Formats: sequence, C-alpha cells, structure tokens
Amino acid sequence: MQIGTAIFPTDYSIAMDELAPALEARGFESCFVTEHTHIPANRLSPWPGGATLPKEYAHTYDPFVCLSFAAAATTTLKLGTGICLLPQRDTLITAKLVASLDRMSNGRFLFGVGGGWNKEEMNHHGADYKSRFARLEEQIAAMKGLWTEDEYAHDGQWVSFSPTWLYPKPIQKPHPPVLLGGDSDYTLDRVARFCDGWLPIARPGFDVTRSMARLKANAARHGRDSSQISVSVFGAKADPATLDDFRTAGVSRALIVLPSQSREKILPLLDDYAQLLS
Repeated sequence: MQIGTAIFPTDYSIAMDELAPALEARGFESCFVTEHTHIPANRLSPWPGGATLPKEYAHTYDPFVCLSFAAAATTTLKLGTGICLLPQRDTLITAKLVASLDRMSNGRFLFGVGGGWNKEEMNHHGADYKSRFARLEEQIAAMKGLWTEDEYAHDGQWVSFSPTWLYPKPIQKPHPPVLLGGDSDYTLDRVARFCDGWLPIARPGFDVTRSMARLKANAARHGRDSSQISVSVFGAKADPATLDDFRTAGVSRALIVLPSQSREKILPLLDDYAQLLS
C-alpha cells in the first residue's frame, strides 16, 4: 500500500512548489489537491462534514495550476485531484488540461473526479445537481475518446462536438487513471462500470473491510476483477494500526490530509508522518 497526502492548497498555506518536493524527499507517494471554484455567499447546501464550512473551502487554488507547480518541482511524486468537480467544468478544456499535465509531469497524474455537494456552486456554472453524475459519466466517456483516438466526435445529452483533433495525448496509456469519489451504492456501480479506481472518504464509521467487500461485489456484477480497481482512501488516519488494517484489506493508497497551514507547521508534521512510511 502506498501512502500519500491530500491538502486544500490555499493562499495562506505552504506553497505547492515547496510542499511537493518536501513530500517527495520524505518518501510520500503522492499529493492530491481539492477543488472549489468559489463558495456562494448565500449557500444553503449543508456541508457533509459538519455545521460550519471551514475557511479553506473558499480559498483553494485551481487544482491544475497548483499541480503544475508541484510537477515542475518534483520528478517522482504522483499528482492527483481529490476531487475535480467535473460537472462544473467544460469537457474539452478539462481534457486538454489533463493531457497537458500528464504529459508535462511524465505520466504522474491521477484524475480524481466527483459530482460535488454544493448546489449553489454548481448552479453558478449552469450545472444541475440532480443530473451531475449522468453528466460526469458522459464527460468521462468523451474525454476518453479525445485522449485515445486521433479524431473523435461525441453527440450526447451533455457533451456534443463534431470530429475533433485534441493533442497532445496523455503519456499514460490508454489515459490517466480515473478515480471516482463517493461512497454510495450508485458510486460503486459507476466505479465498476467506467472507472479505474475508487476514492472514498474515511469519515467516522468508515469500515474498510465492508467497503472492500462492496467494491468486490459491484465489480463482479459487471464482470470485472476488483483487484484491478485501485482504492485510494481520502482522509486516512495517521495511525499505524489503521494503516495496517487498510493494507490488510487491500487498499491501494492511503491519503493523509494535511491542514492548510504555513510551512513552519507543515514541515515538522511531514517529519512525523514520514515515520509511518517505514
């Protein structure tokens, strides 16, 4: 099992071009970053994590810009979105961003995607909450075509374009791994149908054994071997016993969430967490 990190990269926390090489030097496998374009001031959607939305949600950098700085400062660290709010994004532009980042990082990008929870944020982008996952699935299908075919057209409900050339192609073949965030039965069905990996959140009560069994059952239902679907647990507790349980259960990657704080606080924390790697 690999151990990586995740962070809300903000304008007041450690700079990514310092954090990324610090992670690589200590032996962490990956760094995932979150996404929110903005937070509407009149938000009514409840935050799944509790009553008060943390400050960092309104201060995050764009994930692709942020990860580009990380890529330029490292050579082996894997770079992930955790998650990219795909239904809020233009499909063609996002396909270009993914391919560009994957190529310029020499094939180190992991494309974590999700539907999101903030209805007001989606509405500002012209996206509909109820149809967000249907839109996401079609967007992924269209992007796979753009990444793998010399000339590709798509005519769907949410995405439509005439025969198109999109270059450069990603380095990873057939394309960067697509990891889907979420924990519902619908999520696991989608993971088994069209994704390369699953990105659940280790919220209180998360049962890794039961979760892996659910994934296996969904994969079997769609004729897939669950061992070929990666599992990256977001928000893994920095605890040896917990990580051992994840490892035993067959988790591919445990992502420890770093606080959005200054270098003076983050670098010593990385030294502590690095002891979990041995």
